[in-house]
Amino acid sequence: MHNPQLNADGELQHLLTIEGLPRAVVTRILDTAASFVGVGDREVKKVPLMRGKSVFNLFFENSTRTRTTFEIASKRLSADVINLNISASSASKGESLLDTIDNLAAMHADMFVVRHAQSGAPYLIAKHLSDTRQPHIHVVNAGDGRHAHPTQGLLDMYTIRHYKKDFSNLTVAIVGDILHSRVARSDIHGLTTLGVPEVRAIGPRTLLPGGLEQMGVRVFTDMNEGLKGVDVIIMLRLQNERMNGALLPSAQEYFKSYGLTPERLALAKPDAIVMHPGPMNRGVEIDSAVADGAQAVILPQVTFGIAVRMAVMSMLAGS
Repeated sequence: MHNPQLNADGELQHLLTIEGLPRAVVTRILDTAASFVGVGDREVKKVPLMRGKSVFNLFFENSTRTRTTFEIASKRLSADVINLNISASSASKGESLLDTIDNLAAMHADMFVVRHAQSGAPYLIAKHLSDTRQPHIHVVNAGDGRHAHPTQGLLDMYTIRHYKKDFSNLTVAIVGDILHSRVARSDIHGLTTLGVPEVRAIGPRTLLPGGLEQMGVRVFTDMNEGLKGVDVIIMLRLQNERMNGALLPSAQEYFKSYGLTPERLALAKPDAIVMHPGPMNRGVEIDSAVADGAQAVILPQVTFGIAVRMAVMSMLAGS
C-alpha cells in the first residue's frame, strides 16, 4: 500500500504521522536536525534553504508554543511565514476546510502547517492537494485531534538520542493522560520504530486507552512499579479541561498517585532524564523540584524542537 507521506522516490512528501514511516526516514530527520543545532546545543543556525518559499501556519486550534516554534523554524530557514488564526475567520463564516485550502493554494503556498481539533484533517488536506494535482505543496501535521503530533514525537526522539546516544537498550516510560494524548501516540510509534526494546505506559486505568499492548507497550497502573529502572521518563500534561468528571477524582489525588516527585524519580536509573512536552502543570503531574532539577531536559527539548521542525520542512521543500 502506498504511504501518502512519501513520494514515488520514497522521499518525504508530507509529514502526517510517525506511524508507518520507515526507520531510515526517521533517522534522516534526526540527522538533519543535528546539523542545524549550533555549538553548546543552545542555538539553532540560520540557513537559506527555503528562501522564497511561503509557509502558511493554519491553526484551527490554539497553540502558542507549537505555532511559535514553527514560525521560528520557518524564519531560520529564510522562508516567508503567514500565520492564520483560522478559528476566528473563515471557519466561522461557514467556509469549508478545503475551500480555505484552495484559496491559500492560489496565493502560491509552498507548505501548510496544520493544527486541527479533528483527527485526520491534515490527511484530508494532503489527499485534496494530490487530487487537485498540486504535489509541490507539502503538509505538516502540527497536531490533529487525539491522533498524532509527529513533530513533537520527533523532537522527543531527538532529545532521547542526544542524551542516550542509542535506542537499542533503553527502557522508556510515558506517564499520565495517555488516553487524550496525541503526543503519547507519536512517541510510542517513534520509540518502537527506532528499536527501543521496552516502552512502558503508566497511568490510572481511566486514562489508559485500549490496544496499548498490541502496540508493543507494557502497561502499569502503579507508578512506583512502572518507574523502576527506567532510562527516560516522558511526563504528559494532564489535560485539565478533561480533569473534572468521571475520569479522575482531583488534581491533588492525581499528584499523590502519579505525580513525579524526587522520591519517585529515585526509582529510575540514576542518569534517567525527565521530559515533558509542555506546558507543565506543576504540582499536578510534576513536582517543581523535578521540573527544575538536574535530570530535567525540558528546556533543551524546546531548542531541539526548532531544529527538528527545520529538518522536516527543509526535507519536504527539498523533495
